[in-house]
Amino acid sequence: MGGQVSSAGSFRGLPCASKANADWMSALSSRLWDVPLHQLSIPGSHDTMTYCLNKKSPISSKEPRLLQLLRKVLPCVTLPVVLKWSTTQVLSVTEQLDAGVRYLDLRIAHVEEGSERNLHFVHTMYTTALVEEVPTLRQLWSRGQQVILSYEDEASVSRHAELWPGIPYWWGNQVKPQDLVHYLERMKRRGRPGGLFVAGINLTENLEFILVHPAWSLEKLTLSGLPYLCAWVRAQRPGSAAGCTNIIAGDFIGASGFVSDVIGLNRKLLRG
Repeated sequence: MGGQVSSAGSFRGLPCASKANADWMSALSSRLWDVPLHQLSIPGSHDTMTYCLNKKSPISSKEPRLLQLLRKVLPCVTLPVVLKWSTTQVLSVTEQLDAGVRYLDLRIAHVEEGSERNLHFVHTMYTTALVEEVPTLRQLWSRGQQVILSYEDEASVSRHAELWPGIPYWWGNQVKPQDLVHYLERMKRRGRPGGLFVAGINLTENLEFILVHPAWSLEKLTLSGLPYLCAWVRAQRPGSAAGCTNIIAGDFIGASGFVSDVIGLNRKLLRG
């Protein structure tokens, strides 16, 4: 699982991620080489491409009309606010992969006024990176790399055998880390899906929170909740049992030991 795009670095003092986990899959114990991928613990990044957002990025046409109006009337106020609540990553895809991430959450949209090939990544705002700037599968394969490409649109999956069906994503839509953990534990009690699936530890702001915390950003919200959420991550276990986790995806993946915590869960499989 892997693959995509270009440069970026640290953001407002956040350090670039270590490359210590760049080859963690090949470094796994040989006893785990035949374990199905959906029973391993795999770190992922939520809204992978948002490091490409900036104040000049247009707001998605799918967003509410009020936001579109504010963008036109008060762009100097609206765009900076939207930007700080839309950015979930500061490391480029290459840096995320070097950090150990093996699940990339790529959301693609067509800009209405653009050409048919004018496809951008999107999370409230369109990224500055075009989809055609991303390396192709042929390039990845020629380098001996492999990608599992899942797609959520069932009609497209049925027409193209090379696409995997969508990977379920447990999204709690919670501001407080305690509420998010409560949601994730409730989902675990229902039983894990049969294949690959994602437990998202990404916190989500709402309008009330933004209004009460005008100086905050998604970065600050995430960093404030990471100690609690990473403690939950370290308590998880991969495997086939009903309460086991698989891919765990988060925001600002280079800001803590999150990736190492997820990878480290695989050691529990060796204990039986």
